[in-house]
Amino acid sequence: MNITELTVHELKEKLDKKELTSQEITKAYIDRINEKEKDVDAFITLTTEEAMKQAKEIDEKRAKGEKVSSYAGIPIGIKDNMCTKGVKTTCASKMLENFISPYNATVVEKLNNEEIISLGKLNMDEFAMGGSTEYSYFKKTKNPWNLNKVPGGSSGGSAAAVAAELVPFALGSDTGGSIRQPAAFCGVVGLKPTYGLVSRYGLVAFASSLDQIGPITKDVEDSAILLNMIAGHDSKDTTSQEIERKDYTKALKNDVKGLKIGIPKEYFGEGINKEVKEKIFEAVEKYKELGAIVEECSIDVADYALATYYIIACAEASSNLGRFDGIRYGYRTKEFENLKDIYRNSRSEGFGQEVKRRIILGTYVLSSGYYDAYYKKAQKVRTLVKKQFADAFKKYDVILTPTAPTVAFNLGERSNNPLEMYLADICTVPVNIAGLPGISIPISVDKQGMPIGLQLIGNYFEEEKLLNAAYTLEQAIKFRENYKPEFKK
Repeated sequence: MNITELTVHELKEKLDKKELTSQEITKAYIDRINEKEKDVDAFITLTTEEAMKQAKEIDEKRAKGEKVSSYAGIPIGIKDNMCTKGVKTTCASKMLENFISPYNATVVEKLNNEEIISLGKLNMDEFAMGGSTEYSYFKKTKNPWNLNKVPGGSSGGSAAAVAAELVPFALGSDTGGSIRQPAAFCGVVGLKPTYGLVSRYGLVAFASSLDQIGPITKDVEDSAILLNMIAGHDSKDTTSQEIERKDYTKALKNDVKGLKIGIPKEYFGEGINKEVKEKIFEAVEKYKELGAIVEECSIDVADYALATYYIIACAEASSNLGRFDGIRYGYRTKEFENLKDIYRNSRSEGFGQEVKRRIILGTYVLSSGYYDAYYKKAQKVRTLVKKQFADAFKKYDVILTPTAPTVAFNLGERSNNPLEMYLADICTVPVNIAGLPGISIPISVDKQGMPIGLQLIGNYFEEEKLLNAAYTLEQAIKFRENYKPEFKK
């Protein structure tokens, strides 16, 4: 038995039957990290020693017959923009290179309460700004399917770690597709929950009205399991919604008879790779065979969504990152003669190129004379995007689109062309603008053996419907049984 190939629900079963101990599971993952991390570069900080100690304590509790939580002793990886008490939280930036958080993010606290063991903090694009994990200050993460390709971003470390079996599941954050796009590129499942379902307290903010924490997992059932752990109201987050607690695993019925699926034609236009389109429509045929009702529809504000997203996201980033000035937080330059020098040099040296680009753009659209022309107009378009999705959900249960217009591209191919990089988000950003839930599941591979992801979008707080639709297709396609990362060089 290869422990690291097992899903979270399979690991739980082995623990319950006493076929495995938490120490055996944790050690298997640490051994896997020692073997493959040098190829993938998924982690910024490892906490493997502490993980083994925790595993031993949980095994001792089990041996004594003490009560432990259902998934106690299963390891996880956490994206490095979520605060972890006593462990570095760097956001993959020189600005926070040595920052050790004095408190835990709510999601981390919830995982601790479930006795989940953290193996460490995962690489990402700096301050979650990027679509390839090439904008990290520390390292470039590689795609386990082909080490010359990007894993996507900004949660590329999380997606690559799950795909490479360095962790059984991971937490990512999604501002414009940063869970779903890397999940698609790495052949794993990525779920962006409804805005407000999962607390953002302790998530280092990029764009506060768009950011959402969510699971990256091997299969849909594991996504439901992790969502159960992290969802719920949090008084520390004013945008957190009071929704009744649900067990999302109970929604996985493997039945989509009568499910109404809308396919917006605007998502299949120019720029969508031919092979991606073909595989998506093969999956659509599978849904029809399973009894779903599939219709073409129109969501034409998708054309404006990308520009709207980058105006809002950059404006909020400019505001949120103002605190990192060399005085209050973060890196401080050693070269200064006065206060202005401290600000200028600390931010110039502490932030990477992409972060600077977005701060400048965000400051521009918020500036006097341009606020009405750009930011205010973007907020009006945001209302239109929400309205179009609301109209679509009067008719359909879920919306089906590609997750990304292409498969994973080569390292270095787009990192010097920001516009081309931004276009990779075209299918995912409308979901964040509207605050809706979205999930990406792998459905096939292209001729080069790179994974292709399909995105399903649900109505507000209808994660159960979304998860069941994804689960039913996953069971029919059996992607994990047919394809596996090859670590090609």
